[in-house]
Amino acid sequence: MSSSVYRVMEIIGSSPTSWEEAAKMAVEKAGIHREDLRVAEVVEFDMRIDNKQVVAYRAKVKISYKYHEVV
Repeated sequence: MSSSVYRVMEIIGSSPTSWEEAAKMAVEKAGIHREDLRVAEVVEFDMRIDNKQVVAYRAKVKISYKYHEVV
C-alpha cells in the first residue's frame, strides 16, 4: 500500500430546511472545486434566526481531500 497525504478544508453549508441538507450542500459544493474528496466531518451546527424564527440551518464541515503535489 502506498503512502498518501491529505489536506483538510473547513467550510460552512446552509439550508432553509435542515442541518443534514446544509452538510450535504457543503460537500457537494466542495466537490465542484476539489477532486478526491475523502472524509467529511461535521464539527458544528448552528441556526440563523430572524424575527424569532429559524430561517437557516448551518453546518460547519471539515472535508479531507487527497493532496497532489504540483511538479
